[in-house]
Amino acid sequence: MKILVTGGPGQLVLSMAERGRALGYEVVAVGPPVLDLAQPDDDAIYAALTVAQPDAIVNAAAHTAVDRAESEPELAFAINGEGAGAVARAAKRLGVPLVHVSTDYVFAGDKCEPYVESDPTGPTGVYGASKLVGEEAVLASGADAAVLRTAWVYSPFGNNFVKTMLRLASSRDELSVVADQYGCPTNALDLADVCIAVAANLVASGNPAMRGVFHATGQGEGTWADFAEAVFAASAAEGGPSVSVNRITTAQYPTSAKRPANSRLNGDKLATAHGVRLPAWQTSLVPVVARLVKEIQENVA
Repeated sequence: MKILVTGGPGQLVLSMAERGRALGYEVVAVGPPVLDLAQPDDDAIYAALTVAQPDAIVNAAAHTAVDRAESEPELAFAINGEGAGAVARAAKRLGVPLVHVSTDYVFAGDKCEPYVESDPTGPTGVYGASKLVGEEAVLASGADAAVLRTAWVYSPFGNNFVKTMLRLASSRDELSVVADQYGCPTNALDLADVCIAVAANLVASGNPAMRGVFHATGQGEGTWADFAEAVFAASAAEGGPSVSVNRITTAQYPTSAKRPANSRLNGDKLATAHGVRLPAWQTSLVPVVARLVKEIQENVA
């Protein structure tokens, strides 16, 4: 099976390529300038996607700079909203299923329990609002689609929380990390496995239960401070950088975009419909940190 994944060389695209090879799937990435969702045009996007003749499409292309989106809403809505809809319409024209990747930021974050797919949405910033528009466009397109909401993504690739923590730990004795926001850290390599599995299921089965919106995050939960402490524990075990964590509140770390206090997503629907569930985040974190620490040590040497 050939899977086309949209987007530049970011966390999920590179993870899809690595996991696709390991699982025996052909993964073809198409991103800028060939595929430019910043200027979404249905015919141009269809032309860019049709060349690969894929069996399924995973739309990982997104404007993910949460704070910067507040100052460039037009670009965020073009890529995350209109662009997502254009990719979905192209998938429909091609007659292939689509897996569209979305986010926990479509929720307000004020629920006391993990969010389920049927909970009311209520984004509090531009990024979440633009991703919600994208979800709605995908579902309205008539494409054979599954939307996967995820959260707190990290990997050995690109820019992410884990890499930032390890970088800062190399030059500081203590780091202040928010301890009143809760979520489910998600290894992009695990998420890639899920995207591939869902795409394969959509190709193989017309079961309506496999279509619609699903939540896909690492199992378990924690705060950003918990996440940081787990990173440093795993790093120390590999002889890598490790510092103490000073637990602070959201109010002590102001950002341009409001972060959800609760980003926890319930993955039961995905497990029931597609037979997949991501591993516990603490377990998945260890090999990623080991890989990154090895890179750090090799660069120093």
